[in-house]
Amino acid sequence: MKQMKTRMAAIKAARAAQAAPAKLAGIPAPEDVGAPPADATKHKSGLVTKVLKKGTGDKKPTEHDKVSVHYTGWMKDGKMFDSSVARKRPASFGVKGVIAGWTEALQMMVVGEKRRLWIPGKLAYGDRPRMGQPSGQLTFDVELLEVIEGPKPPEVPKDVGAPPATAKKTKSGLAYRILSKGPGTVNPKATDRVRVHYTGWSKDGKMFDSSVMRGQPTSFGLNQVIKGWTEGVQLMKVGDKARFWIPGNLAYGDKPKRPGAPSGQLTFDIELVQIL
Repeated sequence: MKQMKTRMAAIKAARAAQAAPAKLAGIPAPEDVGAPPADATKHKSGLVTKVLKKGTGDKKPTEHDKVSVHYTGWMKDGKMFDSSVARKRPASFGVKGVIAGWTEALQMMVVGEKRRLWIPGKLAYGDRPRMGQPSGQLTFDVELLEVIEGPKPPEVPKDVGAPPATAKKTKSGLAYRILSKGPGTVNPKATDRVRVHYTGWSKDGKMFDSSVMRGQPTSFGLNQVIKGWTEGVQLMKVGDKARFWIPGNLAYGDKPKRPGAPSGQLTFDIELVQIL
């Protein structure tokens, strides 16, 4: 019995060792890891950057593009917490799919360029982040290797700020206009699941979400979305394309509780692809 317990313990230890991530070799922190030097550039957001090596490219990525980079990140005390250089494998991701400090900095760079970033906590993971994430100001050395051009965003409607006179208005305050009719003959019910393509803009014309940009429709229950969507999509048939002007009280509110949610009136272009 004792031998069996010893053997089982050895097997568990071996499995744990296989499951545990390989420890990254430490890359020495730069001397100015704790605070940016006088010759670094400070931006309005609080981000500070310094070009370490000029690039050879001439095109800067946009928030809709993907990039390939090599990077290393340190905390203020010089402790390295992540590095694609140590893994010997570049990282690829969408420019908007990372912390705010990275999103801002990447759009300043060209291919071949290497920059040092001093990112305050508010543009990184915060001063009290989730377990395992680094806190406070972080310093990164980032080299932009490649820009993978993303799809072009849909054109902002000219009437995004307010519904035109030709729009219909429901009792709730929802305004809408059918842009093109599809072959469908049935309207979805509030209890149905649907598949749609959509793009959403705030009143100032800023796009905040788009399944079109992601390249695939999205599916959901009509009773699981904002009230303006629940009501509006029920007015459509399969194949219809419609524009909706949704007041704040039918969307996320004028002062949304959910962090990052758009506020006030929102405008959506929606195509009903399928009733599931």
